Amino acid sequence: MPLPYRLILSPFSLVYGAAARLHAWLYAQGIYTTKHLTTPVISVGNLTVGGTGKTPMVIWLTERFLAEGKHVGILSRGYQGSGGTSDEIEMMKERLGDRVVFGVGADRYIEGRRIEAEEPVNVFLLDDGFQHLQLARDMDIVLVDSTTFDSTKWLLPAGSMREPLSALRRASAVVLTRMSSDGSDSTAGQAIRKIAADLPTFCAETKLLGYRCVSSGRNGQAAEADELPPQPVFAFCGIGNPSAFFSDLKRWGIVVVGRHIFADHHSYTAHDEKILEVHAQRAGAKALMTTEKDIQNLKKVHFAELPLYCCQIALEIGDEQALCLLLKNKIASRKRVAA
Repeated sequence: MPLPYRLILSPFSLVYGAAARLHAWLYAQGIYTTKHLTTPVISVGNLTVGGTGKTPMVIWLTERFLAEGKHVGILSRGYQGSGGTSDEIEMMKERLGDRVVFGVGADRYIEGRRIEAEEPVNVFLLDDGFQHLQLARDMDIVLVDSTTFDSTKWLLPAGSMREPLSALRRASAVVLTRMSSDGSDSTAGQAIRKIAADLPTFCAETKLLGYRCVSSGRNGQAAEADELPPQPVFAFCGIGNPSAFFSDLKRWGIVVVGRHIFADHHSYTAHDEKILEVHAQRAGAKALMTTEKDIQNLKKVHFAELPLYCCQIALEIGDEQALCLLLKNKIASRKRVAA
């Protein structure tokens, strides 16, 4: 957003920031009641609107807990979804299958109680839960995108910050996403140290798992699951941080001759399909490329001319053992208190 527009909106950001601080203070003082589930709760959230990697982080945590033999429940609002699901929920279901149970709704406490009554779980993952203070949690993991940190200091509506940086004092750990090495000396790392010097901070990088051919276009031939897409490609997405997607494609060696950005959680139409194929063919692309999340919003759209691919990703966390140990200690301490 251009600076003049930010300045015009800045008075509203001051009001928003004051309301956010008051909201957190009322819960901290016990004036607003926090509800507790019987099962330990690990929250994954952020300080900004979308695009930091919360869904891959939830998947990463789920797979670690499943590997330990734990039964996992995922609680989510299902943002921008309907009928008890959303694009992010569907993406997690495709990855995790029936190995986990989902509770989707505005009131995550009610969903958690329902799951506890129906089947035992060992741990709940609270998706996008940092601002959902109604539900008590045993650990707050906050994701900060290292690539956009400098541009995210403005609070809503002038910027993308949901809360001021001082809210990190509530966090149990921070994960600097899109940061491949030690981020303690980065701009984000230094700012975090000023707010909470002892806050455990980890770095995470987006790792490519492979490419999936979603539809084969005019040739009608099914492609191998991990087949490299024909290049060059025309890339498009409707996610919170589209620039990160395009940067990843470049890092992975994909030749991109054109791109198109839609709004986050965009629901694609037949008109979108026609526009994308026309632009892609004019650019000389041999295939279309999008994200795994966007595929969930493309299920009613068929690309007739060009094959459509998506890239499947995962988080790769530096000092993974230290984060797992922190998780283990937080859950163990909850069990000791309960006993």
